[in-house]
Amino acid sequence: MGKTMNSSGRDWTQIYAIYGVDQWQTIVFLLLHAVFFTALSLFYLSYFEFICSFFEILFSGASARFAVGFTGCVTAISAFCLFFAAANIFYSSLPLHYEMALRMVNAVSDWSTVKHALDLGCGRGILLNAVATQLKKEGSSGRVVGLDRSKRTTLSTLRTAKMEGVGEYVTCREGDVRRLPFGDNYFDVVVSGVFVHTIGKEHGPRTAEAAAERMRVVGELVRVLKPGGTGVVWDLLHVPEYVRRLQELKMENIRVSEGVTAFMVSSHIVSFTKPLHHFVGFGEVRLDWRC
Repeated sequence: MGKTMNSSGRDWTQIYAIYGVDQWQTIVFLLLHAVFFTALSLFYLSYFEFICSFFEILFSGASARFAVGFTGCVTAISAFCLFFAAANIFYSSLPLHYEMALRMVNAVSDWSTVKHALDLGCGRGILLNAVATQLKKEGSSGRVVGLDRSKRTTLSTLRTAKMEGVGEYVTCREGDVRRLPFGDNYFDVVVSGVFVHTIGKEHGPRTAEAAAERMRVVGELVRVLKPGGTGVVWDLLHVPEYVRRLQELKMENIRVSEGVTAFMVSSHIVSFTKPLHHFVGFGEVRLDWRC
């Protein structure tokens, strides 16, 4: 793969050297199966007549040729789909993730006034370090906190921050995003990248329990955000749920980006502002969200 430059002037080999690929096991699994189906389709192509003679034991002559041809086409299409899936997951895990992090940073209009920022589910630190880099560019005295469920992950994230030259702007903590260990109205900016959809997955992604867990995270995100602060979430699959919840919580300037295919599904960036005078009372109206 060539050194294709991104909008920040960095090449992917440099970014890969720092962050690696998060889902390499899945990519290897897909590639191995893609190679197997490729070899199988080439076998069908090379020994078509021989396989037809074998199939004639089960089918008539015309039916045998059709069955062999159909099976060969299916294996070739399967190989193509598996190669495509592996490429998309690699692209989503690193180049796209980095580009979307930059877009999320740009969704915040003024970083010069940001003193405290939070990254929910910081993972390898791609988004976390993008925020820290922006604070550094602004000459800010602000700091960004990365929160993750794994202490091992947070230690790895701190290493990537040092490699990016923004270690002094970054703090990492282990914690439960459903019960954020921060006070109300604390952060100027809260961001999260392809993380919220993983909450509650132990209940099954489409269950009411999982949806309730995700909505709890959205509520916590709003709780720790200062009035006038900005929230930016990039996620998969459940964006309409987040928008409905943000509307219920009376958030302002809710914006949803155009869909971007990531990890083989549609993804969107949702940005919003917490009102300066935020209060959610009883009898609130539940609003519908339309794509």
